[in-house]
Amino acid sequence: MSEVVYSMVPLMAVAVSLVGAVLISASGRSPNLREFWTLAAAVLKFVLVASMVPAVLGGQVIEQSVFSIFPGLEIKFRVDALGLFFGFTASFLWIVTSVYSIGYVRSLREHAQTRYFTCFAVALSATIGVAFSANLLTAFIFYEILTLCTFPLVAHKETPEAMAGARKYLAYLLGTSLAFLMFAVVITYTATGTLEYAEGGMYAGKGISTTVVTVAFVLFMAGIAKAAMMPFHPWLPAAMVAPTPVSALLHAVAVVKTGVFLVVKVVLYVFGVGLLKEIGLGTALAWYASFTIIVASVIALRQDNLKRRLAYSTISQLSYVVLGVALLSPSGITGSVMHIVIHAFAKITLFFTAGAIYVASRKTLVSELDGIGRRMPFTMMAFTLGALSLVGLPPLGGFVSKWYLVSGVIEAGQLPILIVIAVSSVLNACYFLPIVYRAFFKEPPGGTVHGEAPAMMVVPLVLTAAGAVGLFFWPGIFLELARLVAAGATGGY
Repeated sequence: MSEVVYSMVPLMAVAVSLVGAVLISASGRSPNLREFWTLAAAVLKFVLVASMVPAVLGGQVIEQSVFSIFPGLEIKFRVDALGLFFGFTASFLWIVTSVYSIGYVRSLREHAQTRYFTCFAVALSATIGVAFSANLLTAFIFYEILTLCTFPLVAHKETPEAMAGARKYLAYLLGTSLAFLMFAVVITYTATGTLEYAEGGMYAGKGISTTVVTVAFVLFMAGIAKAAMMPFHPWLPAAMVAPTPVSALLHAVAVVKTGVFLVVKVVLYVFGVGLLKEIGLGTALAWYASFTIIVASVIALRQDNLKRRLAYSTISQLSYVVLGVALLSPSGITGSVMHIVIHAFAKITLFFTAGAIYVASRKTLVSELDGIGRRMPFTMMAFTLGALSLVGLPPLGGFVSKWYLVSGVIEAGQLPILIVIAVSSVLNACYFLPIVYRAFFKEPPGGTVHGEAPAMMVVPLVLTAAGAVGLFFWPGIFLELARLVAAGATGGY
């Protein structure tokens, strides 16, 4: 058992960007001050989250109860290895995304910039709220806040296409929560008498019937539509009508990451490794994730719009996280958790490059990118590194998570899934490498005179590309936290 310590820091980490959102909203007439509050809140949030790393690596769990609705139901935060892993990743990338966003909205003279930055700040509070939730009630509340505060970001352009995409976004995410997730939470409370996450699982050792466990498990997986597993994925391509920094937020920092994080949390701390192995639900989830991985990759091959190709790539790549935890093996869980941060750095790089290309050249289609690497070498080299990381080639971070996933497949004795990982890696290469080839090895069309996007956009994407490389050589804190998660869930290596 981990030592529990009590601290206000988790609550402060959640609240800081809510305070920032108020200050941002009040500074609408002063763009420089507004952007100062954005960056200040992002940096302070990261510092607060990072301050908890030594304690958690030392085996402690940090708790903070906010208020009790009635006995057994309370709003409560709990920072363990998994929550800190996700919170650390999201809070750092919010700093980078904030810098990039400033360059993006200024370059395009976007309207409603104050609303944009305010919603961004609230979204990060909701994300950290889910990451640090101590129970399903807290997670559910912040999960829904995240849906509502990102709706204006998806609808930001206010065009008919943007409004249609935002309505689909809201219908899928809010609809699945009310139709499935809420009932899963109610069934869990009724069956177990608690909503508190527990090592080994809330359902474990309670003598609850297999039918009830299976129904609850299916409702959870259907209700967490932010994970974008098929067939609950169409909201994600539809949301690509949003500005590119919002797409980066959706794919790398907040929304889909919150979805797969919650899937991992439910598998490990609601049901538990032992129970899911006993009734075979882990194997079923692994094959369900495998289906999404392959089908989404095939669809990505056919997309000419760059952001839509990246969207289907995300649907595929995030199911690696689900696949890894569904293997219920130490290495599989380690690979699952590691892929959260590795995908985050690689995919945010790819979306940043898509935005830089649009700002510099107004190009949005893969078929328009001939020779663009000669005009935008820093941007396209960053794209290449992010793409190769997701393919899983060394020396890039994607190799690390795929290595652990393959090891997890072998430990679990699910050898046919090795074929899924191999085929999906080939498909990754097939939809990414033609873009790289076009950019560097085809002649640019005549009259092309643009160069790189503004420095406030290029510097962040170069930084995240460097992170995609650095995670291969120095996985450090992330790998330590991932191993702690796996050890706690499986009883050690």
